[in-house]
Amino acid sequence: MDDGALYSKLTKIFREVFEDDEIVLNPQSKDDKTRGWDSLKHVRLMLTVEKGFSVKFANSEMVRVKSLDDLVHLINQKVC
Repeated sequence: MDDGALYSKLTKIFREVFEDDEIVLNPQSKDDKTRGWDSLKHVRLMLTVEKGFSVKFANSEMVRVKSLDDLVHLINQKVC
């Protein structure tokens, strides 16, 4: 999946999970700019990403995701 399509899809997912239509993700985005990324939102985010990208993450993979970069790397591992 090319970066443009991946970040476009992730932007839609982040907007849904964080209930913020102003979120725009790109390779320079950092998760510390995403207000409300707490442990509960993290679980919801990971489940929504699984559904949106038709992938399955192991629990150990989910807990290792600490940033947007981590998430993008994990998605790329699963869809490539």
